[in-house]
Amino acid sequence: MVRETRLSADQLILPLFAVTGEGVQQPIDALPGHSRLSPDLIAARAERAFAAGVPAVLLFGLADEKDEIASDAYRDDAAGQRAIAAIKSAVPEMVVISDVCLCAFTDHGHCGIVVDGEVDNDSSLELITRTAVSHAEAGADLVAPSDMMDGRVGAIREGLDDHGFTGVAILSYAAKYASAFYGPFREAAGSAPGFGDRRGYQMDPANGREALREIRQDVAEGADQVMVKPAGAYLDVIAAARESVEVPVVAYQVSGEYGMIKAAAERGWLDERSAVLETLTAIHRAGADLIITYYAEQVAGWLAEEGS
Repeated sequence: MVRETRLSADQLILPLFAVTGEGVQQPIDALPGHSRLSPDLIAARAERAFAAGVPAVLLFGLADEKDEIASDAYRDDAAGQRAIAAIKSAVPEMVVISDVCLCAFTDHGHCGIVVDGEVDNDSSLELITRTAVSHAEAGADLVAPSDMMDGRVGAIREGLDDHGFTGVAILSYAAKYASAFYGPFREAAGSAPGFGDRRGYQMDPANGREALREIRQDVAEGADQVMVKPAGAYLDVIAAARESVEVPVVAYQVSGEYGMIKAAAERGWLDERSAVLETLTAIHRAGADLIITYYAEQVAGWLAEEGS
């Protein structure tokens, strides 16, 4: 009766990975329990998660072919676009959030266009916006730019509005840190940089005040929701963000966080269910309104058991 913080399934968002084809399921070794799925199977997985109580998915489309201008990112019949349409057809009520980035589609693995060996912020905005518009055309409810290029929220908002998608919202990866916790995801998406690292555009883990500047700037440019990523090591940033802006704050319990709990549980070092619920409660307690987690469907089931 006196519990201050309560988790519920309607706060959860499930990440999914889309590949082309039909009946394709490619288990992801670094993310036990998750697979790359073709649009037909990804729609079935989304429908199952929705039936369990998870209201939203975060969709990552993967490339068939990579090139220097990330052509597969904005191709109308690419895996991500087909998966968006398939989910909305199978379960129209589910909120589909599409990740907008170029790193999984470029042959160099960076999140923007490379010019003379450096990621060029301004020339990347056109392709990032083009990708967001293609996702909206496929049926996405929200687009989520994760590239951390300056000015991309404003560019995407303008692009969406110009193409008649005034009702498509933007969930900005506003405070995305250059973290060591992304390893399993990069295996899943094939998005590791081919040279250097992403510290030139992702945030220094030592900086907190900078995160609030980035968050406020994205809101000023038109972001409808803002994200802090990763979640567990940045609870202070989540709390500060919640105090700083009025839009919903989203936190991403990333692949490395999932992997640590999963690996420890497999070795019998901790109780998986208890650890997951504790970490997600802490993220919500810190101020996250919504939580992206690979455990979303399982947690929805656990919460239903507790409430029965």
